[in-house]
Amino acid sequence: MRFLTRRQFFMKQQLLRWIIGVLLVVQTTLAWAAGKPIFELSTPLTVAVGEAFRVEFSLNAKPDADSFVAPSFEGFDVLAGPVVSTGSSIQIVNGSMTKSVNCTYTFVLLPKEAGTYTIGVAEVAVEGETVRSNAQPIEVVDEGAAAVQSPQGSTSQRQQQRDQNQASAQNRIAEDDVLLRAEVSKRSVYKNEPLHVTYKLYTRVPFVDYSFEATPTFNGFWAQNLVNKQTNAQASRETYNGKVYETYVLGDWLLYPQQAGQLRIDPMGMTIVAQVVVQSRNFDPFFGSGHEVYNVPRKVQSQPVQITVKQLPAGAPTSFSGAVGQFTMECTPPAEHLAANTAATYTVRLSGTGNLTFVQAPTLQLPSSFEQYNVKTTEAINATATGITGYRQFEYPFIARAEGGFEIPAVEFAYFDPERMEYRTLQSAPLHMEVSPDARGTSSEAVVLPGRGLTKEEVKLLGEDIRFIKLGSAQLRPMRQPLLFSSLYWLIVVAVLLLFGAAYLALRRKIRESQNLVLVRGKRANKVALQRFRSARRYMEEQNRHAFYEEMLRALWGYMGDKFNIPVANLTKEYVREELSKRGFTGEETQRFSQIITQCDEAQYSPAASAQMTEVYEAGVSLVSMIEQKIKR
Repeated sequence: MRFLTRRQFFMKQQLLRWIIGVLLVVQTTLAWAAGKPIFELSTPLTVAVGEAFRVEFSLNAKPDADSFVAPSFEGFDVLAGPVVSTGSSIQIVNGSMTKSVNCTYTFVLLPKEAGTYTIGVAEVAVEGETVRSNAQPIEVVDEGAAAVQSPQGSTSQRQQQRDQNQASAQNRIAEDDVLLRAEVSKRSVYKNEPLHVTYKLYTRVPFVDYSFEATPTFNGFWAQNLVNKQTNAQASRETYNGKVYETYVLGDWLLYPQQAGQLRIDPMGMTIVAQVVVQSRNFDPFFGSGHEVYNVPRKVQSQPVQITVKQLPAGAPTSFSGAVGQFTMECTPPAEHLAANTAATYTVRLSGTGNLTFVQAPTLQLPSSFEQYNVKTTEAINATATGITGYRQFEYPFIARAEGGFEIPAVEFAYFDPERMEYRTLQSAPLHMEVSPDARGTSSEAVVLPGRGLTKEEVKLLGEDIRFIKLGSAQLRPMRQPLLFSSLYWLIVVAVLLLFGAAYLALRRKIRESQNLVLVRGKRANKVALQRFRSARRYMEEQNRHAFYEEMLRALWGYMGDKFNIPVANLTKEYVREELSKRGFTGEETQRFSQIITQCDEAQYSPAASAQMTEVYEAGVSLVSMIEQKIKR
């Protein structure tokens, strides 16, 4: 009698499945005939705690681009999705052609705890009209409780079978089937010597999704991202420990250590969802049988790497400003013969491989009578795995105000060569210039007043007007009072002298300020930061996440370096906090800068960082405005 009851239960269950299948086919056929799109949710009614399952949203029409809106999935962890699959079919019956289109959005969910939850309504647009799916309640049961509450043992048997299949899927993935490794070009480098680090995913099993849990911060390093999206999307095959793996580059950076000592490269952590096919023992005449696919989450983490950073040797030349690598220098001097009050340019180009981004303009010593202007810098830089290559060109514009012979000393540039482990100095040839009077014949020769200590470059004779005495009888006639030596004349003379004096003082002040690099950097810090913020905002509107966070980092680091005259070699979070504290900023205000920098570093490679771009942008602009207002007070 007990056997008959189970058989009857099984037959009723199969009959119910057939009826549900027929109804779904009929409903889909009627909806298609009516020309209305149908958006349906397909999911199991009962799942176990810790068991991953699929949720599918099926649409029998072509959706509008980027119109799908998923529900919140409260009570579940989203392991993968949405995975979009589309298809179309054409049928010709008795000369009548019928075309059907379908689109499916698939998610892989993992229940958190037992209870009854509801998969909410999803939305999608078809030809501008919004279509909504049905909601579906799901019961999440505890595996032990489900086995106890099963009166006939069928539920516990199915649960036991699922557990066995899940355990089998877990056991099929060995410890070394999925690896995350950090490959470092060198373990010992000099300060400011480039270091290449690559994070690679090694896998011997297929996977459907992955997410980052921990990203390296590179404390103590200046990092240049080398990731190419097109190259990064392609997989390659490598042999590691005698096994063949599919490898994917997840991160590729060029690092420049900014301080000596033992520096640690933090590990990268991630969760990968692998797919394992398990042979099923159950046979279902309606839904089929054979194989079942299980999604197995696996957490992997790369190894931390210790880098020994050696201090640069002592005895650096006076012209050394922190350049490390291999460089060449090419100088283009102006003409040897030049007319007074004529502009000219002295050009220096530094080429090679190394920390070109940090290379500063060499010092050019010009005579005191030469009026020198701000240095113009142009560059063409390419970041590769071996270092930053290219050139930086510096143009020194000036005007020769006084004539005579002048000697311009040689331009020197010193750098440290890590391969030869020595300092090297590049030097141009000294230049002799002859400055002649200008086209108007203006001469710099002038009378030197005794006791005043004035030189011929500082005193210039502007010109003379000579009137000859007229001979013969004078013919005098009354005229109006001449302007010369009148009250209006002296008033005009005084006004011209005052205006000339004010213009002279303003010009001298501008020249002094332009020669004071610290003051110039401080004044232009806010302007340069605003320009970079505008570029970051443009990238934010274009949803270019990597370019946005890189531009935000350049804006914040550049502003702090220019505003507080911090050398690039010392531009770290700790150094910036010390500078802010010295200027009266509170601990909370100094911590805001570190938080924004850390958030930018982490979010630059996080898939869920797009929604945070607005917050990061507003926080960066607010921080710079707060610093400007507090410093002005």
